Amino acid sequence: MTSRNTRQHTVLAVAIATSTVAALMGTALTASASPRPTADSARPAGASVALSAAARTDLLRTAQAGLARTAENIGLGAKEKLVVKDVVKDADGTVHTRYERTYEGLPVLGGDLIVHTSKSGTTQGVTRATKATLKLATTTPRITATTAQKQALGLAKERGSAKATSDRAPRKVVWAAADKPVLAYETVIGGFQDDGTPNQLHVVTDAATGKTLFQYQGIETGVGNTQYSGKVDLTTTQSGSSYTLTDASRGGHKTYNLDHQQDGTGTLFSQDNDTWGDGKTTNAATAGADAAYGAQATWDFYKNTFGRSGIKNDGKAAYSRVHYGKAYVNAFWDDSCFCMTYGDGTNDSDPLTSLDVAGHEMSHGVTSNTAGLEYSGESGGLNEATSDIMGTGVEFAANSSADPGDYLIGEKININGDGKPLRYMDKPSKDGGSADYWSSSVGGEDVHYSSGVANHFFYLLSEGSGAKTIGGVDYDSPTKDGSKVTGIGRDKALQIWYKALTSYFTSTTDYADARKGTLSAATDLYGADSAEFKAVEAAWTGVDVH
Repeated sequence: MTSRNTRQHTVLAVAIATSTVAALMGTALTASASPRPTADSARPAGASVALSAAARTDLLRTAQAGLARTAENIGLGAKEKLVVKDVVKDADGTVHTRYERTYEGLPVLGGDLIVHTSKSGTTQGVTRATKATLKLATTTPRITATTAQKQALGLAKERGSAKATSDRAPRKVVWAAADKPVLAYETVIGGFQDDGTPNQLHVVTDAATGKTLFQYQGIETGVGNTQYSGKVDLTTTQSGSSYTLTDASRGGHKTYNLDHQQDGTGTLFSQDNDTWGDGKTTNAATAGADAAYGAQATWDFYKNTFGRSGIKNDGKAAYSRVHYGKAYVNAFWDDSCFCMTYGDGTNDSDPLTSLDVAGHEMSHGVTSNTAGLEYSGESGGLNEATSDIMGTGVEFAANSSADPGDYLIGEKININGDGKPLRYMDKPSKDGGSADYWSSSVGGEDVHYSSGVANHFFYLLSEGSGAKTIGGVDYDSPTKDGSKVTGIGRDKALQIWYKALTSYFTSTTDYADARKGTLSAATDLYGADSAEFKAVEAAWTGVDVH
């Protein structure tokens, strides 16, 4: 979490996988799957089904075996190849296979796409991150990799990166964000940002002109006696007379103590009894208990709500690190270590280990391993909002009396020092910076402010407009045009968002395309003439997305 501008607006963090860097352009949703009727209220035909490890492996293997045929069917050129990334299967047998692309062996940034296939194997449609035809005059660069690297290091230093270093030699890529794809270099700069957050600055440089085409930060900044959730049950592991914060029932998740260091894995929490922490920050295991509980609650939320087994849906856990740095006011997800990291807040007195923060951060990992929403522009706002939406879902699902579910983000961690939440979903502008409604300039805002449009949409879809009290919290949600929106309930809203994220969003999805994607998801789940479909339309209209 880093402070933005002059006021204490702290943000929640994530890292995007370097192999899925995406374009800034809007998503081209082309020929999406035909509407399908719902099967029944318990399991709609368009709902994703939980896949066993073996079933998922078989689907991936089938997709891998049919790469050439799929490329031909969807009209890719002879120099293009597909790379299988993920697969989702619906109850009616429809399969959504997510691919990345290469051109003459080079990664295509912004070239990801989703192929929608019927149970019979017929291609029903393709959702693409870019409409541009991939065709380059040459794959021989005019500038050297060294030149691109020097420029990237200079940009990192301009942005305040301390001890900026090149993590690896620049790689040649095809940049597909522009109307005309170009040959480029991608350089990743390491070191640390100005607030102590690890640095993963990605810089894309035109290999012909040396012009910087794009840049984004890969690290984006969010029985146990816990500080925020009270006394909770934790799944731990006993070995002889010792216990460790290892959750073997949830993919082997482990919680480590960095003891105020900024690198390495840290030391696995271990002790001779199975009671962790005392609810106070002076006990190092308290933050460990909160982090372990947050990971446990997030795993259970995704498993019970969507049938998803872990962040990658492969049954394997990430790990968590607490007590990062000194007085570090942030938390972040990092794909490169596949891990969660938490600072202890101002004066090391408010660790950022609350439930909604844990759910938010680990949901960045889910986004990275599904849509891969680029962390810049409108897609960056959608990335942040996805984490707020799912973090809210985690908090409600945990049903903790000490930290009840609400539509407030970071209300427990006192991030601004005034006891107020970090963000509000019913009227995002109450935080002083977030957007309530879409505008043509919203993509130029910090992603933690542009996320307000989608957060507001989700609240309206879930609860509707106007004043109301939910769980003891007062809300009053307006609409841009003064229209009245009737909510369909949080459970259905979550299903629609997750379905869109995993089956229709790509790396370059913007707000207009998010509307299309959620309408496709509502059609799959509830039908094109359903109240849920109409509610999605009304909620987007309420935030001025048409």
